[in-house]
Formats: sequence, C-alpha cells, structure tokens
Amino acid sequence: MNKIGKLDAQTIYQKEFNIEFKGYSASEVDAFLDLVIKDYQLYDETVENLRDQVEQLKNINLQFQNKLTELQGRIEAGDTVEPAGNSVDLLKRLAKLEQEVYKK
Repeated sequence: MNKIGKLDAQTIYQKEFNIEFKGYSASEVDAFLDLVIKDYQLYDETVENLRDQVEQLKNINLQFQNKLTELQGRIEAGDTVEPAGNSVDLLKRLAKLEQEVYKK
C-alpha cells in the first residue's frame, strides 16, 4: 500500500520519548497515542477500501466503454440496434392485453 505520510500505526506505537524532570504524564501521552494509532489504522483501512472501489469502478467503466464501442460499430455497419428490454416489454404488454380481452 502506498503510504501518504511518513507515519503509520506501528511507527507511532514504537516511538519512545526521553523522560525529563518536568515532562508530561506518561500515561496521558500513552493514552493519547493509542487514540492516534487507532485513528491511523482506520484511515489506512478506509484508504484501502476506497482504492478497491476505484478499481471496481474502473473495471465497470471499461466494460461500458467496450459495450459502447461495440454498439457504435454496429451502428456504423448499418445494423439495427434495439434496446434489450423493448421486445420483452412489448410481449408483456401484449400478454396483459390478451388476458383483459379474453376475460370479458
């Protein structure tokens, strides 16, 4: 996975600080860094999920582009291009009409 920054959860976890006479409370710093680590992990997961979604959408887009190219080629060749649902819809309508006519 491409890292955007220099930090990741493991780097933050392994970071050690020197203890000085008038320093911060170690437990407070540790608690805060735990929150930062969880945040980085969630961020990394989100970025990875979004990358997967982008790849899926690229593949779908490529499929549609290929279909469009195929249909344009058929149009240029003089073939009639009929939407897939037209015949099915027409047959459904005729069946409904026949049912209504023969009921009476």
